[in-house]
Amino acid sequence: MQRQNSYTLPISEILSMATEALWSNKLRTGLTMLGVIIGISSVISITSVGQGVQKATEQQIQALGTDILQVFAGSARSGNVRQGLGSSSTLTWEDAKAIAQQAPSAQIVSAYLQRNAQVVYGGQNTSTTIYGTDLNYPEVRNTYPQSGRFFNEEELNTAKQVAVLGPTVQRTLFGEGANPIGERIRIQGEAYEVIGVMEPKGSQGPIDRDDQIFIPLTSMSARLVGNNALNGVSVNGILLKASNQEQLEAAQFQVTNILRLRHNIFPPQADDFRITNQADIANTFTNVVGLFTVMVVAIAGISLLVGGIGIANIMLVSVVERTREIGIRKALGATNSAILNQFLTEAIVISALGGGIGIVGGVMIAATAAAIFKFPFVVSPLSIIAGFGLSFSVGLLAGVIPARNAAKLDPITALRSD
Repeated sequence: MQRQNSYTLPISEILSMATEALWSNKLRTGLTMLGVIIGISSVISITSVGQGVQKATEQQIQALGTDILQVFAGSARSGNVRQGLGSSSTLTWEDAKAIAQQAPSAQIVSAYLQRNAQVVYGGQNTSTTIYGTDLNYPEVRNTYPQSGRFFNEEELNTAKQVAVLGPTVQRTLFGEGANPIGERIRIQGEAYEVIGVMEPKGSQGPIDRDDQIFIPLTSMSARLVGNNALNGVSVNGILLKASNQEQLEAAQFQVTNILRLRHNIFPPQADDFRITNQADIANTFTNVVGLFTVMVVAIAGISLLVGGIGIANIMLVSVVERTREIGIRKALGATNSAILNQFLTEAIVISALGGGIGIVGGVMIAATAAAIFKFPFVVSPLSIIAGFGLSFSVGLLAGVIPARNAAKLDPITALRSD
């Protein structure tokens, strides 16, 4: 007499039975989900952090301007050791003035000197970066005083000892909320009157752009650095703002030719300066962050693979442990497809639940990292959908073989099992 195997359980009942079976083995279920949770949370959090860092960098570079060229003086040598860009006296303020006059693509040009120095006010002191600049620096860098003022042409021409503080220096020397305007600070022993405080700009990577002081280029050259160029005022670099980003290549070509002529550089001689394009820096950094994120996400994907193997192993063990149960169900009329569906559903429930917990955990980790390290919190809906899809797929694939093994069991053999 042939047994009828036409009865099919509804999806709701299969899901209920699968959930009950998993709940009866809570510890094993939890440990099985752990690999999926770690994998999905890693994918979500790393993707979010990468996008947040990328967006923060883009914002910072946008704030500095993507239509900016930076010209650095050459590198000085000490023995066989090459020092950093700007360490040699190969650029002068006169070079900047020549570029402003002769480069058609240059909208505005600014020269600067840069040194680290100790600054003292009363009983407070701090080590900060001193910028000796001209009048064009605020416009090129898109940074202006939020209180007081920047130095004027007369103060620049007469090398007046006046200073504009960054917000970090203001807080360090004078305290939160104090008004330093009119006070006198000492920079390398020289007294400077504070005439303004710059607007906050935040950090660019490890660099605090508010931990700076601006003084006239002439004052810095004469009093803090000393004139060390044969002709004119030596500077560390020149900033050039083009009329728009499309003009950057033309501006770079023009600046290169102007400086080569002024410095008597002819092929095959090497340039004694270096030009960097702010837009190229932004694109390079974006690509690097993108590649790094992809690499780490790929590593996190290994956790998902391990999690899938864990699900498969546990489901295979479950089939062995529940052989008698499977035999009883088959004897009572359960079809092969019903057995297959239950075990497959158990695997999918484990991975889907683990994926859901992993998504929540990943979002929380990303939000915490964004709050601690001060970058935008970005979670792409695509990454969440992809994460849940991955976890579902892992459960489906990991559950296929154990479910097929369970469905193929002979009911008489299964009933005889201990």
